[in-house]
Amino acid sequence: MIFKFPIKPVLVLLFLSQFAVGPIFAQSIYSYQFYQKLNTDIYSTKNNEHTSLRPFLLNDSISNSAIDSLLNYRFDEKSHSAAYNKLFNSHLIDIKTPRSTFYADLLPDFSVGRDFSGHKTTGLGSMGLQIGGTISKKLQYYVSGYVSRASFSDYMNNYINQVGIIPGQAYARYPGKSSYDWSYISASVSYTPMKYLTVSAGRDKTFIGDGYRSLLLSDYASPYPFFKLTGTLGNVRYMAMWTYMNDPATTSQYQIDRKKFGVFHYLDWSVNKRLSIGFFENIMGFYTDDNGAKRPFDFNYINPVIFMKPVNNTANNPDKSLLGITSKYKINDNLTVYGQFALNEFRAKDFFSSNGSFGNKYGWQLGVRGSNLLKVKGLNYLLETNSAKPYTYASRSAISNYSSNGEPLAHPWGGNFREVLGLLNYTYKRFDFSGEVDYGRYGYDINGLNYGKNIFKIYTDPARFLGNYTGQGLTTNMIYLEGKVAFLVNPKYNLRLELGGIFRNEKNDAFTNRATLITFGLRSSFRNIYNDLTAPGISR
Repeated sequence: MIFKFPIKPVLVLLFLSQFAVGPIFAQSIYSYQFYQKLNTDIYSTKNNEHTSLRPFLLNDSISNSAIDSLLNYRFDEKSHSAAYNKLFNSHLIDIKTPRSTFYADLLPDFSVGRDFSGHKTTGLGSMGLQIGGTISKKLQYYVSGYVSRASFSDYMNNYINQVGIIPGQAYARYPGKSSYDWSYISASVSYTPMKYLTVSAGRDKTFIGDGYRSLLLSDYASPYPFFKLTGTLGNVRYMAMWTYMNDPATTSQYQIDRKKFGVFHYLDWSVNKRLSIGFFENIMGFYTDDNGAKRPFDFNYINPVIFMKPVNNTANNPDKSLLGITSKYKINDNLTVYGQFALNEFRAKDFFSSNGSFGNKYGWQLGVRGSNLLKVKGLNYLLETNSAKPYTYASRSAISNYSSNGEPLAHPWGGNFREVLGLLNYTYKRFDFSGEVDYGRYGYDINGLNYGKNIFKIYTDPARFLGNYTGQGLTTNMIYLEGKVAFLVNPKYNLRLELGGIFRNEKNDAFTNRATLITFGLRSSFRNIYNDLTAPGISR
C-alpha cells in the first residue's frame, strides 16, 4: 500500500498558526495510571484519535469524553448529603455560571514508609492547591502548587545529592541531614477563538509518544516555561513549542548556572483508523557558551516550520538537534503496537557499519499496550523495551545537552542503557490495582572515563572512539518491582488512600544497592512521580 503524505493540511496548519489559537484541556493530567484507563476508548479501531501528544486537547471529543467520565464517575446512584458529595464526588469549591466556571481543591499528599534494606523510616508531607476554570468558552486556566518535605530511601538520596533536584519536581533544599524541602508549581492558560488551533503558555511539561517512556520528550524533568501552538486539521496534528530552561551548576561541568532554550516541532499523521506516524524535531540552544561568551538569539528559530536542521546547519550553529519518528498500529480494539526512533547524529559510514563508533547516537522503543487482558474487563497492560546507545542525548557543548534543570528531557536513565518493562492496571469500583516490573542494564563511568551514560558530559571526549556498545563501562543490572493498591476517595482530584511496595536491586562488580520499601498514605494529584530511576553517575 502506498501512502501519500498530507502536504496540503500541513501547509494550511502552518499558515493558520501565524494568527490563530485554540483550546487545550484545562486540567494538566500526566498520571500514567490514569491514562491507562482510557485505553478502551482512545485506542479503539473505530476512531483515529491523536494519542501521542499529552496533555490531550479539549477539542478531542473522544479522549475528553473518556476523561470526563472518570473525573465525574459516581460509584452509586443514591442521593447523598452535600457534605458527602463534597468529600467524595465534587471539587472543594465548584462555581458554574452561564459564562464561566471556577474550581479549587486542596491537594494533600502524605505518606509514611519503611525502607527495610536501609533500616530507616521514610515519609512525605506535602500540601498542595489547584485552581482552574474557564471564562466564556474560549479562555481556560489551570494552576497547581505544592510545598513539601520528605525523607527518602538511600537510592533516592543518592540521586538527589548528585543532581540537587527532587526527581521531576524542583530544587532540593536541605533543612536536615536526612530530609529535603522543595516547592513545586505548574500553570497553563489558553485562549480559543477558533477550533482548529491551540496556543497555550505557562510552566508545565509535554509528553510525546504512546508508551510509558518517551525517547523524544517525556514528562520526567521538572516543569519549564513554554509557549506552545498546536493545530489539528483533518487527520493531521502539528505542534510547535518554545521553552526556556535551566542548566544548573549541580550538573554543569563548569559549575555555573546558565539558561538555555528549546524549540520543539511534532507532526502526527493519522493515516487511517489503525495506523499513525509522527515526525519530531528539537533544537537546544543557549545564550552563554562554555567560555562565557554571550551569543544572540537566532530568530530563525521563531519559524514554526518543522525540520529546521538545514537552517541549523547553514548558520554554522553549535546548537544541538534531535530528530525522531513515532508510530502506532492498532491490531484490534484491545491490542496496539507502538514505537519510537530518536536520532542524535547521523554519519552514514558509521551508522551502517558495526564498528561501534561513538558517533552512532540513537535510541529506539518498541511496545504493545491494550485493555481487557485475558478477557478481564478493565485489565489494562503494557509491555515495552527501550534502548539508547552510549552518548545519545549528549552534546559537543556542555550546556546544549538534551536536559532541563539538571535532568534528562527524554528517558530518565540518560544514555547507554537497555530496558524491558511491563505494567498492569485494574480498577474495581473504588479500588485501583497497579504493578510494574522493570529490568534494565546500563553502564556507569569508571576510571575517570566517559562511557556514555552521563548526558552532561561532552561526547567529543569518549572513553574510546570505536568499539562502543550499550552497557559498556561499569556494567550494571537493575531489577525494579512496584505494586500499589489504592482506594479512590474523590475522582475529581485523584484523592486516594494508597498502599505501595517497592523492591529495587542494582548490582555490578563494584557495589550492590538494594531497597525494599513499603509506604502508606493519603495521596492526590495527577502527576507522574517516577521512582524507577538510576543514579545519573555524575560523581562516580
